[in-house]
Amino acid sequence: MLSVILIGITILFLLVNLFYFFTNKSYKQSYASPALFYKLFFVLLSITFGFAVLYYVISLETVVLKVNDPTGEPADHSFLNLVYYSGVTILSVGYGDLVPVGSARFFSLIEAAIGLLLPAAYFMKAISSSD
Repeated sequence: MLSVILIGITILFLLVNLFYFFTNKSYKQSYASPALFYKLFFVLLSITFGFAVLYYVISLETVVLKVNDPTGEPADHSFLNLVYYSGVTILSVGYGDLVPVGSARFFSLIEAAIGLLLPAAYFMKAISSSD
């Protein structure tokens, strides 16, 4: 029951960060707005840590990551390892050294999509605010 509550709080945290990113603010008439860049950086950073917390909470009950080798051993579920996995997932589609299993597969897809779409939204916002 506690893990369900923690997962819900973490998902709410992630949604608040996405909402914060897409709230309308006016920026200077420039493609390279430092304020907009910092906003993107901190939102991506907080989403990375939010997903790491989500993976950690899920790992308390079941295996979340496996090492990508023929043995398929479960990966170490330390928080730093989960931050690494979350960072690799949001900044790329992943290296393939760790493979998500179970419900972490779904959350990894969502995180990868956010990692691809937020920078695109950043550039669209930067271009539209400079018109």
